Amino acid sequence: MPPRPSLPDDDLYARLELPADAPPEAIEIAWRALLRRHHPDVAGPPGLELAKRINVAHDWLGDPDLRARYDRERGVHRGRAGMRGAAWHDAGPQGPGPLGRAAGSRARRPVDQVAQFLDRLAILTTDELDRLALADRAPIAFGATIRRFLPDELRTSLEATESEIDRRLPADALARPGLRDTVHAYAAELVLGPFLDELLSEPFRARARERLSRGWEAAVDQPRYGPNGVAVRALIGHLRGLDAGDFANLARAGSRDGLGDEPWPPGTSPDDDEGLRVSSALAGSDAAAAVPSAGHDVRSVARARRAAARLAHLLVLRHAFAPATFDALTAPWRPGLVPSNTPAPRIRRPPRA
Repeated sequence: MPPRPSLPDDDLYARLELPADAPPEAIEIAWRALLRRHHPDVAGPPGLELAKRINVAHDWLGDPDLRARYDRERGVHRGRAGMRGAAWHDAGPQGPGPLGRAAGSRARRPVDQVAQFLDRLAILTTDELDRLALADRAPIAFGATIRRFLPDELRTSLEATESEIDRRLPADALARPGLRDTVHAYAAELVLGPFLDELLSEPFRARARERLSRGWEAAVDQPRYGPNGVAVRALIGHLRGLDAGDFANLARAGSRDGLGDEPWPPGTSPDDDEGLRVSSALAGSDAAAAVPSAGHDVRSVARARRAAARLAHLLVLRHAFAPATFDALTAPWRPGLVPSNTPAPRIRRPPRA
């Protein structure tokens, strides 16, 4: 058994110019970018010692077990951002060294891809803007890490694209911070793609691409409520005209204890299915807003709106639930709000590879 390595006595995160909650792909970016700057082949003999220290930091922080030991023994608290990406480190870095080129990278991204993206901003629909505002944005710290290591010309190009985004987005959209951040993140993937292709090997490049593109792809060219929009819109229409009996039924089933945790079908989750998560959040918000409040006490309205949001969530995911499971979950609202004969849409799935 090889000897247990001695714990470094300095701040390894500071060596890589990173916060302690940096995700694995940020560690990879920092390591490769700093080596490009300080490798003896570039900086000459004076860079040798610093390059060694950069490599030691990566050896520790790039290995999930060593990183966990370092954090534990040095008393480092790692936040959610660092933990979320940890699984991507299991495969380990692949491809050429830090001064090389990642396997399968693209030499150049067509300029018109950015132009097409900017043109698309002018025709974003209300539904797409609402979905963008709810979409998962790339962590701010991750974006800051990328920006810190950019060459000057790329930083200038990214800033120019961001300024153009702010010019083209509607004023009310700019007032929604989540929306603006999501659009900027996707722009970073388009503008910086070739740079990240060269800097990152897999699986880090795939994870970086997913972080930057996830929100945009879950929002744009997607229906407001996902594949079950017809059923959700019918529910919202019914909620706006609730009679006393249906309102009481909603309120009766809408306690937090009565509803329990939000159910997701097997094989889906809000972490893995961003498009469905956004559809569910938007449908739930719209359904809750459709419940009338006039003539009802505040507590009953809150319960009815909570139940309406849950029912909308179930309808969004109906195609993924087994029929018997869906029927059981919606039983409290049948037949008044969920007709028993409402067919679930047929979802065409790509063939297995």
